[in-house]
Amino acid sequence: MVTIGTTVHGGALASLIDTAAMVAAWSDAPVPDKIRGSTVNLTITYLAPANKEDLQATARVLRRGKSLVYVDIDVQGASSGAVAKGLATYKIG
Repeated sequence: MVTIGTTVHGGALASLIDTAAMVAAWSDAPVPDKIRGSTVNLTITYLAPANKEDLQATARVLRRGKSLVYVDIDVQGASSGAVAKGLATYKIG
């Protein structure tokens, strides 16, 4: 999703960051019979315009508590480098 010309909409980047955080939060968690989870907090710093190109989000769990998982997320453009940084708190269970 682009806004003006070839610039990717910030909301699309936010969705990518949120999804990457969710995947990382569940990556090593025991899976209950009924999967529930939600984003508790999401902070995004936009570093540079993301142009219409492949984007990759890399998420890393910083700390895993009993029900809260803290995740660091980096978004890179295929040719433009770092475009956004996210920090998420995700509730699992």
